[in-house]
Amino acid sequence: MSVELITLGTAAGPAFRGPENGISSALVVGDAFYMVDFGMGCSRAAHEAGLRGKDLAAGFVTHLHSDHVVELPGFLLWNWGNPVDGFTTPVSVLGPGKDATRPAGETLSGTRELVSHALQAFSYDIDIRVHDEARPDLASLLHTVDLDTPAHGSPEAARPFDVYEDDRVKVTGILVEHPPVRPALAFRFDTDAGSVVFSGDTAECDSMAVLASGADVLVHEAVNLDFYAGKGFAPEFLNHQRISHTPPEGAGRVASAAGVGRLVLSHLAGRADPAWWGSRAASTFDGPIDVAVSGQRFGVGRPVLARA
Repeated sequence: MSVELITLGTAAGPAFRGPENGISSALVVGDAFYMVDFGMGCSRAAHEAGLRGKDLAAGFVTHLHSDHVVELPGFLLWNWGNPVDGFTTPVSVLGPGKDATRPAGETLSGTRELVSHALQAFSYDIDIRVHDEARPDLASLLHTVDLDTPAHGSPEAARPFDVYEDDRVKVTGILVEHPPVRPALAFRFDTDAGSVVFSGDTAECDSMAVLASGADVLVHEAVNLDFYAGKGFAPEFLNHQRISHTPPEGAGRVASAAGVGRLVLSHLAGRADPAWWGSRAASTFDGPIDVAVSGQRFGVGRPVLARA
């Protein structure tokens, strides 16, 4: 069974600072694909990559910052029903639940309510298309799950936990450090052809090396702290970048500690040329490194393919 990683979008957000789409990746396993995060532009990028909703098996959300979920409603609406070659059988959407660490956390939406509120907001459109275009009821096709994650700071928080499994893939997750966002998750996909790990947004942390141990590909975020410092951002914003994200040297250290086969830098926060990102990561990791762009394809267990 062939496995292919497609970096549909590689930009950080929510600001527009370059030509890349917002953060989103697809893992194609045989005749099905799995989405990880739904940044701005992912729907068109998936279509241009040849992905069709009828082959969507599941979607995964690493955390609920808007740049990771803003196009989740659009992706579902643009990939549902026969008229758009979309899904007509159940699809799972899995992600973090409510943030119990925030004072108002119980009143704020987790993944399940994010999806249900979006369906309510677009209820007129959905109703019209069900009755006018013979599409199946969208809500009945979506199995949306708030993942039952360990408590932050508990011993269990440092260990991977089961997320999802079907006949193509087993997905595990782990809590990562992206304060003040909790829970923030990384995901590992194990297939017969190999394994791919997605960091989501995280500071450099031991949990990533645990989850990524021996993986074929590690897709890890990276931040250029000097870029933001040179733009005169407020101290609070700069501190967030420092404690919540990983410099490319840190991504290299994680890749080295985990013994991964390839490091793919994505979700690049701040601007720099590819050589800068790559050389910084190479200072701490001696394996293959790619500075990903939108639409790039990587074979798992075989050479990197050309850009779409």
